[in-house]
Amino acid sequence: MRANCHATRTRKPMAIAAVALLSLLASTAAEAQFWWETPPSTYRRESRKPAPAPQRSEAKTNDSTPAGLDRAVLGAMIAVVSLNDQRITIYDAGGRILKAPVSSGTKGYETPVGLYSIIQKNRDHVSNLYDAEMPFMQRITWSGIALHAGVIPGYPASHGCVRLPYKVAEGLFDMTERGMRVVLVRQDMAPVEFSHPLLPKPVAVAALEATKVAGGEQPMRLGASEPEAPSLFDALKRDAEAKAEAADAAARKARAARMAANRLNALADRDTRFVRGADSLKSGLEAQIKYAEEKLAQAKDPGAIARAEAAIALGRKRIEEIDARVASLNAQPKVDSIDKAMQEAKEAEEQSKAAAEAAAAAKRRLVPVSIFISRATQRIYVRQGFEPVFDAPISIRDADAPIGTTLFTAMDHTGSEVRWTALAMYAKGMEPNARNPAQQHAQRLSIRSPEPNPTSAEDAKAVLDRIDMPEEVRERISQGVAPGSSLIVSDEGMHRETAGPGGGTDFIVLMPGEPQGGIAIRSRRSRDSDWDDDRPRRRRGGQPEYSWW
Repeated sequence: MRANCHATRTRKPMAIAAVALLSLLASTAAEAQFWWETPPSTYRRESRKPAPAPQRSEAKTNDSTPAGLDRAVLGAMIAVVSLNDQRITIYDAGGRILKAPVSSGTKGYETPVGLYSIIQKNRDHVSNLYDAEMPFMQRITWSGIALHAGVIPGYPASHGCVRLPYKVAEGLFDMTERGMRVVLVRQDMAPVEFSHPLLPKPVAVAALEATKVAGGEQPMRLGASEPEAPSLFDALKRDAEAKAEAADAAARKARAARMAANRLNALADRDTRFVRGADSLKSGLEAQIKYAEEKLAQAKDPGAIARAEAAIALGRKRIEEIDARVASLNAQPKVDSIDKAMQEAKEAEEQSKAAAEAAAAAKRRLVPVSIFISRATQRIYVRQGFEPVFDAPISIRDADAPIGTTLFTAMDHTGSEVRWTALAMYAKGMEPNARNPAQQHAQRLSIRSPEPNPTSAEDAKAVLDRIDMPEEVRERISQGVAPGSSLIVSDEGMHRETAGPGGGTDFIVLMPGEPQGGIAIRSRRSRDSDWDDDRPRRRRGGQPEYSWW
């Protein structure tokens, strides 16, 4: 009995120790799993809660790759990211082409609601601010907010970026171009087809005439439907290609003319040097002749006499050759040919410069134009290729009344017409309260919509009806409206990152009354270190601490 008690007392501490060890191991395993989804630097207990089942099932069903789309991309593209629904939807001129789950910024690092565009792309980006890999990165701010591949836990978990499923990020990377609009909304919104007289319409150009069949008349199509009107944008592309080829041909002609003129100049320089040295050559030959004549007068041997006579004859012959060459070099026709070659080269270079300017102008017509009308500043701003073009004052009726924020995008061309869409930042009645954001914040976050709310065309029309655009401004921005061109009308001014230190951007507009932790923290850190860029960084221990941040 005593032995059994002793054995029981011995086993009891060992059992307690084993249970404690197992608990520690289980805790460590759980912690390691948690850190894989959320890095240690953003560890929070409330983030340990598992995502709701519907969100995880949606993440699985919507994890599709753009490579499996049923159709090719039509016209321009727009990306709409809903922070409430944690999803991204891609639209083109034909409608929705992709929907997938995302993971946006967690509490304190919120991804700001606003209008952005892709300003840089890098397949193998490493964050300068967080020393983390961001595959298939598509930057939307120079301070470091981007779309990229990452872990999608079913809830906000990033440092401000928008994480995408890996296959979606990879496929989307190959589909997009710099300048594509990325719209971050609170409640999911969908663009609608829209038209309005104020929206820029490209002026007709002579390039459209090039689409006609040579000979002047179109062939008859018996029993066939009437062909579609040629797209003005396609005509502009052909015009730009033709001007680019003409500029290349003019540049080749200018190079050939310059090379010919340079060869004649080189020959002329050589001849000039010969003329300048002709007198010296003749003096030397005359001295040799005089010496030979003295030898001839003294010579008695027939051989010496013959040699002296030969030297005299050769000297005189060479003097004659020099005189003849100098006479030919000073002839006027040769001088005229050099002047003519120089003039031809100059004219060819001027033609090449004019052709290059025309090609550049035609190419600029293919670059989307961004227009921003701000009620806050009462001005219109125009950018093209991420660079400012001009700005001017503009009149907005009832300037004291809010106008909201609406994005109008040129999606495609049909003949000489442009197909536009309108996208509002908020559904009616869900606008944020800038003075008291907490009042509606919880209500806005609780809404999850299976389908996005369509933008109201009536509200979009009411926005443009309040704007009086000067005719000279309208003419300037109507020189070319390529697919992807946009018009933003907003109560707000452009955000300071529109002209960040990383280079030009398209217009960036943030919505007030919304959390902006992600951009505020990144901007603060960027002042202390550097703005996030693509310089290679050495990781601690040679390996990344975590991936896909």
